[in-house]
Amino acid sequence: MENALSIFVRSIFVDNMIFAYFLGMCSYLAVSKNVKTSIGLGIAVTFVLLMTLPVNYLLEVYVLREGALAWLGENFAHLDLSYLSFILFIAVIAAITQLVEMVVEKFSPSLYASLGIFLPLIAVNCAIMGGALFMQQRVGLEATDPKALTNLVDVIAYALGSGLGWMLAIVGLAAIREKLEYSDVPAPLRGLGITFITVGLMALAFLCFSGLKI
Repeated sequence: MENALSIFVRSIFVDNMIFAYFLGMCSYLAVSKNVKTSIGLGIAVTFVLLMTLPVNYLLEVYVLREGALAWLGENFAHLDLSYLSFILFIAVIAAITQLVEMVVEKFSPSLYASLGIFLPLIAVNCAIMGGALFMQQRVGLEATDPKALTNLVDVIAYALGSGLGWMLAIVGLAAIREKLEYSDVPAPLRGLGITFITVGLMALAFLCFSGLKI
């Protein structure tokens, strides 16, 4: 449990998907114009990560990696299906994203309308696929490594932390951009210009957490 808590905190602040790896930048920049919409998208991304990473972890451990199919018998113990990782991970992500889109459209039409094309684009949000690939990489690490994901609880902690870290980043930027609407920004920097500067400064601020030993 202590390791899971460490992974959870690290994935929010130290290994933040936006500020450490710059994944999911397209929807991050496009949707972060107001806080309400950003919260909705952040929750959707967190939910998709929370649903897809455990499923992809089970696929990795019991189906894909070398020797994973040993539970079927000795004849399958030598099989290595890791070359199918990309297509299976993408299939899981696309299916869960479709479910999220249907739920949001049913229960919150206004949020569905404000998110527009960026809701189905969660399926190709590189933060989601990045989370799956980082998970795959960390499953193979030594158990003594603080980044290692050794069981399903660790994976769930990593998924939740990564999603909340992404939501924290987009809601923080949205709050700043709302304030900037009433600020005297020089004409050449208005719009994406001042947004890029703001994102850079936020990323530098999050670098302070990289020195934490969790």
